[in-house]
Amino acid sequence: MSPRRNRPRASGPPPGVRGADFGIERTDLWRGEEWVVRRITGGAAAKHYRCPGCDQEIPPGVPHVVTWPRAGAVDDRRHWHGACWNARDRRGVRPSRSRNAPRY
Repeated sequence: MSPRRNRPRASGPPPGVRGADFGIERTDLWRGEEWVVRRITGGAAAKHYRCPGCDQEIPPGVPHVVTWPRAGAVDDRRHWHGACWNARDRRGVRPSRSRNAPRY
C-alpha cells in the first residue's frame, strides 16, 4: 500500500468534469427573458436551498444551478437542481402548500 498523500492535489475541476461548466456564467432565454445561469459545485454549496422546480430542499454539498433574470436584482436569484432547470419548460407550475391543505 502506498503512503497517504498529505499535500493537496493540483487545483482544478474534478476528474471527468470540464472546468468551464462550473463558476462561469452563461445566459439562457426563458419565458421571453434572459436569465443568467451559474453552476455551483458541491464544495461551494454551503447552505440549504429550496428548488422552485420541484419544491424540494437542496442540501449543502449538492451541486446545483443558480439563476436570476439579467435585468433583475440580487434578491431574484433562485437555486435549482440541475435536472429541474433543464426540465423547466416541461413542468407545470406547482403551487406551494402543505400536504394537508385543500386543493381548491
